[in-house]
Amino acid sequence: MLGFLQRPVVVTADVNLNIVVLTLMGLLSRLWQLTYPRAVVFDEVYYGQYISFYMKRVFFLDGSGPPFGHMLLALGGYLGGFDGNFLWNRIGAEYSSNVPVWSLRLLPALAGALSVPMAYQIVWELRFSHCAAMGAALLMLIENALITQSRLMLLESVLIFFNLLAVLSYLKFSNSQKHRPFSLSWWLWLMLTGVACACAVGIKYMGAFTYLLVLGVAAVHTWHLIGDRTLSNVSVLCHMLSRTVALVVVPVVMYLLFFYVHLILLYRSGPHDQIMSSAFQASLEGGLARITQGQPLEVAYGSQVTLKNAFGKPVPCWLHSHQHTYPMIYENGRGSSHQQQVTCYPFKDVNNWWIVKDPGRHQLEVSNPPRPVRHGDVVQLVHGMTTRLLNTHDVAAPLSPHSQEVSCYVDYNISMPAQNLWRLDIVNRESPADTWKTILSEVRLVHVNTSAILKLSGAHLPDWGFRQLEVVGEKLSRGYHESAVWNVEEHRYGTSQEQKERELELHSPTQVDISRNLSFMARFSELQTDWSPWGRPPPGIRACLELRCPEGRAPQPGTLPLPHEPNELEWRMLTVRSDDTEHKYSSTPLDWVTLDTNIAYWLHPRTSAQIHLLGNVVIWASAGLATVLYAMLFLWYLLRRRRKICDLPEDSWRRWVLAGVLCVGGWAMNYLPFFLMDKTLFLYHYLPALTFQILLLPMVLQHLSDHLCRSQLQRSLFSALVVAWYSSACHVFNTLRPLTYGDKSLSPSELKALRWKDSWDILIRKY
Repeated sequence: MLGFLQRPVVVTADVNLNIVVLTLMGLLSRLWQLTYPRAVVFDEVYYGQYISFYMKRVFFLDGSGPPFGHMLLALGGYLGGFDGNFLWNRIGAEYSSNVPVWSLRLLPALAGALSVPMAYQIVWELRFSHCAAMGAALLMLIENALITQSRLMLLESVLIFFNLLAVLSYLKFSNSQKHRPFSLSWWLWLMLTGVACACAVGIKYMGAFTYLLVLGVAAVHTWHLIGDRTLSNVSVLCHMLSRTVALVVVPVVMYLLFFYVHLILLYRSGPHDQIMSSAFQASLEGGLARITQGQPLEVAYGSQVTLKNAFGKPVPCWLHSHQHTYPMIYENGRGSSHQQQVTCYPFKDVNNWWIVKDPGRHQLEVSNPPRPVRHGDVVQLVHGMTTRLLNTHDVAAPLSPHSQEVSCYVDYNISMPAQNLWRLDIVNRESPADTWKTILSEVRLVHVNTSAILKLSGAHLPDWGFRQLEVVGEKLSRGYHESAVWNVEEHRYGTSQEQKERELELHSPTQVDISRNLSFMARFSELQTDWSPWGRPPPGIRACLELRCPEGRAPQPGTLPLPHEPNELEWRMLTVRSDDTEHKYSSTPLDWVTLDTNIAYWLHPRTSAQIHLLGNVVIWASAGLATVLYAMLFLWYLLRRRRKICDLPEDSWRRWVLAGVLCVGGWAMNYLPFFLMDKTLFLYHYLPALTFQILLLPMVLQHLSDHLCRSQLQRSLFSALVVAWYSSACHVFNTLRPLTYGDKSLSPSELKALRWKDSWDILIRKY
């Protein structure tokens, strides 16, 4: 019974030593002296801030992409014991002893290292030779820009890793389809394809380009399966369902999971709160949650409220008024009503408070029991500090002459009666009799007399309006827009009828006793409107700095607590990516192909050692040439096949087409969309596209050798040229190595010789 114990347990495995050696070489090239330089290098200044926020569980919003990449970097910091205490304020700052530099840079380095053997496997799975596969891997190994980018706390190498993993997994799945459909390995590679695609999109929205490429190839293959009469209807249906689940459902679920984990981790209030809605802010610990917890849910007659505009652009702001009036005559010669100014103000201030009044009664406190305000009710809004009523009339707004001026009514006894009745329109109501709720209700205020709707125009008033934002009355016939939607953020039941007592009440903080939280899907939906696929930041935050308080008075966060009082560093974090000025190292997509650009990442403060993002000129130029050559050959073969002339066997033709779809298609999908993007672009944006060109290059070389070199002598000469070409690429790699690793001081003449425009001189002097 125990006879099996008398024999040794033997496990046999096939080990591809090429992959082992390539992996070791990739690790050596990426991990060698990984902690050097021990200083903030280029975009580490941004990613480091986000890692610190994760360590401290503070909510933040980054416009460059979904949170998965940031969480991976933060995982390195967590494993290294980073506490988040480091001031990420400038490039070149020396890291303090508590910053685990090796751990923070480890994950991008591992991703870059593993991309080397992955390139080998992709070319092999496309049924090209081991020689071509080794060529692709070696090019990935010695490409200077890929090495530089993967040795720093940046995300491009991680994005490239998941792009390649998605392509490799699909190729392995596709090859398993021919022999073992629905086997364990078949399911493994199919599911891994969906997971890798989701991770690529979760790193940066640029990953969606590769995801769409894989989806397109899978759709074509599925279409061919549908036409396969050897398969039963049930089998075809199972194939379609399995691909839908793995390539659509799984990525969607994982995308949601990334945000779920992100929001679970970041539960504390932070400097980016004001970008979000009141309900979102109230769901975070501290900040606005300290104010809104325990507020009365239903707005009643006599309630004291602050009204926040739901649009949040150009900046989040609250309905505001002060004692200053509109000028009698504007600079353009138009006249005004000279009524009290009503604006939208982006800071917490006591002048943001309004009292909801019943037009039929004089009382300004809440009755017992409270009478809730419902959808369709007509109300008056009394400014808390000046007791004047919100008003609009047939007078042109100061900056939007096609809209009505909004003011607080001042009775000048000049036959201009008050028009201060507003009908409440709850946009997200669940029933016609729905009540007005704190934070949750999105409302429009429709003027009874003129049917104008209270709206934020977004224009900045001149100095007489203290650079605050214009509020206007716009006709309903012009359509619905979020800038006309408001929500109650802070709310208390007024208890004082006397003005002095009421002013003291307005200056005191609200009471807390209960919490009010948003669901995950509500917070996720809001984040999708603020996270942009093009990497654009939340707009217009810099405009806050231009807004001023009346008479130079500062905002009053002491009396009404801010969610997070902005300091200079935090405003800089919010505005640094919003700057419209051209970056010194920005470039255009055409610059990438012609190698007419580079980026100085880091300069040693005492020596001339420095790190630059520089591509290997031989590899970049050859990869571009290979792409053009492939396109020409493909069109030539296609035209001849149309004439019933088949230069390639059917298997070779299918392999050639698939290689082009994945590699040329991958390059085009990851490159051409940048021509449509309205954002600052850098050389590193081209790296994902470049990797697909690098994969294509050795396959084109093999094709030329196998199908266009007719004789053995021609093949020998061609092989010699390829060897010489690889040698030149290695020489350029070695020449640029000091700028890739930054571990050697360079003289001015040496630096000049390494300029891009002089790169070809390196080869001319050598060969």
